[in-house]
Order: sequence, then C-alpha cells, then structure tokens
Amino acid sequence: MSANSFDARSTLQVGDESYEIFRLDKVEGSARLPYSLKVLLENLLRTEDGANITADHIRALGGWDASAQPSQEIQFTPARVIMQDFTGVPCVVDLATMREAVKELGGDPAKINPLAPAELVIDHSVIADKFGTPESFAQNVELEYGRNRERYQFLRWGQTAFDEFKVVPPGTGIVHQVNIEHLARTVMVRGGQAYPDTLVGTDSHTTMVNGLGVLGWGVGGIEAEAAMLGQPVSMLIPRVVGFKLTGELPTGTTATDLVLTITEMLRKHGVVGKFVEFYGEGVSAVPLANRATIGNMSPEFGSTAAMFPIDGETISYLRLTGRSEQQLALVEAYAKEQGLWLDPAAEPDFSEKLELDLSTVVPSIAGPKRPQDRIVLADAKNQFLQDVRNYVKDGGDVDEASKESFPASDAPAISNGAPAAKVKVTAPDGTEYELDHGAVTVAAITSCTNTSNPYVMVAAALVAKKAVEKGLTRKPWVKTTLAPGSKVVMDYYDRAGLTPYLDKMGFNLVGYGCTTCIGNSGPLPEEVSKAVNEHDLAVVSVLSGNRNFEGRINPDVKMNYLASPPLVVAYAIAGSMKTDITTEALGTDSDGHPVFLKDIWPSEQEVEEVVASAIGQEMFGSSYADVFAGDAQWQALPVPTGDTFEWDPQSTYVRKPPYFEGMGMDPEPVQDISGARVLAKLGDSVTTDHISPAGAIKADTPAGKYLTEHGVERRDFNSYGSRRGNHEVMIRGTFANIRLRNQIAPGTEGGYTRDFTVDGGPVSFIYDASQNYQAAGIPLVVLAGKEYGSGSSRDWAAKGTALLGVKAVIAESYERIHRSNLIGMGVLPLQFPEGQSAESLGLTGEETFSVSGITALNEGGIPGTVKVTTDTGVEFDATVRIDTPGEADYYRNGGIMQYVLRSLIRG
Repeated sequence: MSANSFDARSTLQVGDESYEIFRLDKVEGSARLPYSLKVLLENLLRTEDGANITADHIRALGGWDASAQPSQEIQFTPARVIMQDFTGVPCVVDLATMREAVKELGGDPAKINPLAPAELVIDHSVIADKFGTPESFAQNVELEYGRNRERYQFLRWGQTAFDEFKVVPPGTGIVHQVNIEHLARTVMVRGGQAYPDTLVGTDSHTTMVNGLGVLGWGVGGIEAEAAMLGQPVSMLIPRVVGFKLTGELPTGTTATDLVLTITEMLRKHGVVGKFVEFYGEGVSAVPLANRATIGNMSPEFGSTAAMFPIDGETISYLRLTGRSEQQLALVEAYAKEQGLWLDPAAEPDFSEKLELDLSTVVPSIAGPKRPQDRIVLADAKNQFLQDVRNYVKDGGDVDEASKESFPASDAPAISNGAPAAKVKVTAPDGTEYELDHGAVTVAAITSCTNTSNPYVMVAAALVAKKAVEKGLTRKPWVKTTLAPGSKVVMDYYDRAGLTPYLDKMGFNLVGYGCTTCIGNSGPLPEEVSKAVNEHDLAVVSVLSGNRNFEGRINPDVKMNYLASPPLVVAYAIAGSMKTDITTEALGTDSDGHPVFLKDIWPSEQEVEEVVASAIGQEMFGSSYADVFAGDAQWQALPVPTGDTFEWDPQSTYVRKPPYFEGMGMDPEPVQDISGARVLAKLGDSVTTDHISPAGAIKADTPAGKYLTEHGVERRDFNSYGSRRGNHEVMIRGTFANIRLRNQIAPGTEGGYTRDFTVDGGPVSFIYDASQNYQAAGIPLVVLAGKEYGSGSSRDWAAKGTALLGVKAVIAESYERIHRSNLIGMGVLPLQFPEGQSAESLGLTGEETFSVSGITALNEGGIPGTVKVTTDTGVEFDATVRIDTPGEADYYRNGGIMQYVLRSLIRG
C-alpha cells in the first residue's frame, strides 16, 4: 500500500469499470515534466513506502532541475520483466539455484518466486543453417529442438514451478516484436489499480517498446532477477534529451535511413545514461512501426530509453494488433487524465535539445563495424574502398576499376585503387564465379529493428518482385535469409502474393527469431568459406539488424553493414560492396538491358497500398490466440516437476552455478586488493560482445575442449548463447571473441593473455591463465579505455569476469548496463582520473597492482576515490563508480543475488 503522502489516490471510471489511480497533478511541478519522468513520478507515488521510497523522493522528481547533473537516487519498480531465452535461461538457472540456497540456509524455497509478471520469449536459439529452399524453416526448427532439448525442458519446468512466469515457445517471433504486438499493455491493470506499463528486459533492445509509450530498458540478467523478486531498480533521476521532429520523410527513404541518421546524431551528441524523448509536430507523422524502429536502436545511440508519448497513433496500433476495446478505452482515458497524451505543440522542460527535419533524411547504410558510422548510400562504394584497407593484410593486386571511384584530391595511395584478390570458386552444381574483397556473402532480412516494420518489409518484397519480373536473381555466393519478427509478417506476405518472389530471390523463411544479428547466421556455403579463409578475403554481410560489431555476424565475415530490408535485397542482387548501387547496374534483364536500383524500387504509394490491403486485425488475433501453448514438438517435451530442479550431472547445457557456495547469512567485510595481476589490457570501445561469449564455439578453444572432453561431437557444439545455462562453458568463452586485442599479448587476436604465474609470462588462453592465478590466490584486474562494456546487456560479460577471478576493472569510462552488472557480480568498477589513461600513466599490464581505500564501504558510505599503486611506482586516485547507495549494498553483499537472497530470508 502506498503511504499516499500527497493525497494522490483517486478513481478513474472507464465504461463500466472503475480503477484506482495515483494522480500526477497532486505533485507540484509535474505538469512541466517530460513524459518519461511523469511515468517515473507515478511509479514513486504508487510505491511510496516511507523507507526506500519517501515523500522527499517524490518532491525531488516533481522539482526536477533539467539543467542539473544527475545526483538524486530513486527506486524504480518495473511493472513486469521480459526475457529472451539466451539471457532468460541463466535467470531461471539462478532462481532454481537460489531455491536450493534458501533451503540450505533454513528458509522456504517457495519464497523464490517472481513477484512481478515475467515473460520469456524463446527467439535466440534458431540458427540459419539451412537457407534458400522451401524446407529451410522446417529443417532449422528441427535442428533447433535437437540442439536445445535440455534447455527447453528446463524452461518448461520453470513455467510450471514458478508463479507469474510464462514462456512463449520457439518459432513464434522475436521477443521485442512479440512484446509490442501482444505482451505490452501500455496501461497495466493489477489488483484494481491502473498504472503505466513499465518494464525491464534482459535484452538491450527492450527499448523497442518505447515506441508504444511504454517506459522500459535493457538490464543485465542479474538486475532482471532482482526485479522479478520485487527489488526496485536503483537509479539516478536522469537528464532527458528532447528530440524535436519536424517535416516528413521524403520519397525513397525508409525508417532504417531515419534511425541511422538519429543514431549518428545522438551518438555524436552524447546521450549515455540519459533518456531521449521525441516531441514536436513531426511526431504525429511518424507511424508506430517507425517509432518502434527508433526506440529499438536506443542502445546503439547509447541512451537508457528513447520515448514516444501516447497518442492516436498508439491507439490505432493497439487496435490493429488485437487489444480489447476496454483496454483501448482505458489507455486513452488514463493517458489524457494523467497528462500523458501527446500535445504536439507542447515543449516540456528538457536537459538538452536536438532537432531533425525529417525531409532532410537520405538513403543510408552503416558500417563496417559500428551502428553509428552512417554512410550516405551514394558514398557507400568509395567509403568501402577506403575502409577495406584496414581489413586486408597484404594489398595483393590492385582493383583497376576502383581507381576512378576516388576523387582526384585523394592521396596517391588511395588513388591507386582498392586491393583486389579475385579467387575462382566452383559451386556444387558446377557453376564457376570469382570472389573478391567486398563480396556480399550474407544478405539477411533479420532482427527486431526492422522486421516489426511492415513498410520496410513490404518494400523489400516489392523489390524482390520487380527484380524477379526483370529476370534478376541473387549472386551465387550470397547466403540469403529471411527471419521475420512474428508470424504475422508471413501472413501478410502470403495475402499480398509476395512470398513466391522472395523465395525465388533466395529469401526463403529460415525461422522466426534473432538469427544473423546475434551471430546465428549459420555457416557460409563450404566452397565460399574455404575461399574466404584460404585467401584471407575481406568479405561483407549486409543485414537489416542493429548490431554489426567485429566478429559478431559470422566468423568468416570481416565487414558488416546495416541496411534497410529493401537494400538488403538490392545488395544480394549486386553481390559486392564495390558496386555503387545508386548509379551502377545491379544486373541485366532477360533482354540484356541494364537494370538499376531505381527500376525496381517501389513507390511510397505502392508500399502503402499493400500495407493497407494485406494487414488486418484478425492476423494478430489468430497468431497470438494461444501463444503460450506452443506446437506439437513443444507440447511433447517431458516436463520435470517439483519446487527444486533435479540437476543432471551429465548435462552440458544446464549446470548449477557456484554463486552461493559457502555463503552465510552475514556478508564478509569488504577487502582491499593487493598483489593483483592484469588479466587483460584493452583499448577503447571494447563491447560486451568482445567480453561475453557469443556466436559459434570453435573446437580448439577452452570451451570447445571442455565440450569434447564431455563427449559432445563438434557438430553438436551449438552456440555460446544456447549454453548460457552452463557456467563452465561460459567462463571459458569470456574475453575470447576472435576480434579481441589484448595489449598484454601483442600480435594476438582472441582470448589470449600472458600468464605471469609462469617464468617469462608466456602467452596463454585467458581461461587457463585465470585458473593458474586463482590456484595461486592472486586476484586479477582488467585495464580498459573509453566506453568499456558498450553494446548489449550481456550478464555473462559480468558473470564471466567475476568467475575468472577479476576483482576490479579500471577503465576511462563505462557504458551504463555493464558497469551496473559488474557491481551486481561483486566486481569493483574504477575509473582513471579525468584525462588520464593506462597509456598516459605508462602502464604496460605487466605490473602488480594494489587498491586501498575500498574498506571505507564497510562504514556505510561510498568512497569517492581509492588509491591505486603498482610495483613499478605508478600511483593514482581512481574514481569509484558505485553510483548509488543501492549499488553499494549489492557490492557489500558480494553481488545482487546474494543481497536479494539474504533480504528474502530475513523478510
């Protein structure tokens, strides 16, 4: 029950239903707040308990100073939690382990139960092994069940063992699209109360739901577990960046072009740790699908959330996707009553402002390794010809045709043309072709960012249709895949008669899930892979996703480009980044005439006509009618029973982790660090993809050797993501990304370090060195540059770091989620003094480190700095990046799970 200090409790009548609400207008200053902060304010009013959430907190938010730096801590209680299976499985593993730990400490295991609705969508396990045939989907599903049977049985146990926990089975859709199409409430109803739908999710792209007026963002699995168990999320009241939209998108541009433009602008502006909120007359001209596309990319521009307020467009989308009339009436009535309905003329208080005239957006792609590196499509060829030099060790021959592509003002080295390495390849059917640097080997319509958007999906199908009608096809070396976000996409493709054209172009359905974007692109055709690796070709992928970091998409592919779905189809036809698809022919028609992109690009009117005629409310109703039931394969899985899980000691998928071993009811005092060695010294922009295990497992790595020793055949290794429930595999894959460059071991790429427990410090696998250090009782630290931990909300980037024996990370700056997750696993995040770095301090990584002053945490406060010293005489004061009292409590307890467990038992 709320303490209701502001007398905000009231009643809202909607039709025949009456709801308890907490009125925002009872708090002075609320009317001028941005939409997102109004949602937080309601959250505090409703959960005010006089202890963790007080009247002072509520007054602080009502009196928010837009220009101030964040300093006021609040406790945000999400209405629900959403998970995908890669991050969800370890969440359920941890909950199952907590039940046993409670039992061992004399408590009731049933206390470990989600207290907020928790929904898990299995969407990360399908791999695009098979492609280009009508049987691809069925074959990939069969392979998925074969690989993941143990995990799926475990999740089915969780579905029966835990209250308030639901699982959306495989083959349904991508978590974020299922969220906006079905799971999101926009306004929640629970216990007679109506309040804004809010959530945290175990995927950074949870922010896609921001397009629906729902405040939510990605957190690590450990934070999500705490939220499921009723723990509020500790946060500082953020700065809010107002992003004003004016005008309308010009003909020929797509939502993808818009979102890449916004990503570039906001990344350049700097929005890490801030909320972004869209306002202005132009918002009304942005369809809901485009809003969701923009919200989805929030992690790429670095903000916590990217909000759109509720308006008529929101209601129309909720109606289209099959929400009840009572729910629609409630959303509209509640939003208008609480001042949460969009007023296009209003300008709330914002900390900072940006503006974009939508009419200035031009066709774009982004790459070759970061989402914010936008390239105007017309410049894509020239930019590639320059960038490819960074990926080719030996220039080899020169591509004479590329010389003329460079402006005369370019340096002579560039004017000499791009490197070329033309390799003859014979396909299984006897066809011969040449592969070169820049060959498009993967063209994938994939990921939540775009496959939720019918405008770009229909545009892609129309490009395929027009291309087929002109006799064009994909190049033989291109692996083409279609992985929509929900079954509704194939329904409207079928209704519009567009599926056969996509099939003919090779874009057959491969699965409903996150495939290429998360590294589940599957192997390239054998002859292509062989040519690429034998000749060290810098080949590329073009995908409609949100992530293109190095080593993420496919181990054979060095350069990756984000593009709209219709451009993915166009590049599959062109087959090379050395083709300027804006001016050069993609191919020739059946009469031998050149065909250009403009010849097959659909008009805006054509796209809108298909969207209007082919998409209907009944599609969503039928697709989600029994969404938790699953198909015959899911229903046939045997389900374990009981309050606690019976661990299989032979399992290589689901293992009981060691987090609670030897844990008592009272935490040990925090200790300073002495005699620590450096496990890794890393540069700038090291992402959680570099740190966390992801993608394929190679046989000659520690993880591959572990699986081999446990009798797993190479063909059954599966991916790291699918084995996230097995800490033994995941530790061995931490810091093992093939593109990681550990500066302690120069000349290496991947999971290597130097092991100073051995004379001379020979190069060693990071996992093997960590085991030696831990056996010798030597603590470890990691040194890093700017933006350490950017990217997805990967809990294993923190879990693996902790289990490798790392006690502290010292970086120049952090991305929000990873810093928080490190604390959640008992690892201390420290920051170099402003303007200093490992390089400026002369650190090589060969030193021995000590950190003193951490013990001040035992007194209840948070020290501003601690003293770092080395055996070589380097000394500096590092900033302690424990930012809130709540985070300090987690750290004192050894981690967030230990804190929650002790709290629940004492509770």
